[in-house]
Amino acid sequence: MDDMRLKFYNPVVTGAPGVSIPRTNVHSTTADSGGNASFQEILQKDLEETSEVSFSKHAVKRVMDHNLSLSQDSLARLNEGVKLANEKNLDDTLILVDQNAFLVSAKNNTVITAFGGSDMKGNVFTNIDGTVVV
Repeated sequence: MDDMRLKFYNPVVTGAPGVSIPRTNVHSTTADSGGNASFQEILQKDLEETSEVSFSKHAVKRVMDHNLSLSQDSLARLNEGVKLANEKNLDDTLILVDQNAFLVSAKNNTVITAFGGSDMKGNVFTNIDGTVVV
């Protein structure tokens, strides 16, 4: 899975013949890294730039595998949850943001793993110090 590459395709356009649609440059994300960055590397870089908490390799893989939605708002709320956990001296903390759950080492500011939506059903979370709902 580490060699998963971003693949772009030419869209199939239907409609009136002879009408052309201007193309946009969708390769700008990979241009900085010479076009050889995997989606996982791009996601990790984006998370590091937009979040105060870091994501372990396992957490990034879980986010990708389960197509978890991580908007700027949800990342800000995750950061707030980590701050709240630190204020209460919690270490291994379950942070619930919308339909997503993040197991976080609050003292290290690191997301250890992530779950989303139906993946949480039937799970039992053990060895946690507390839960923060944001």
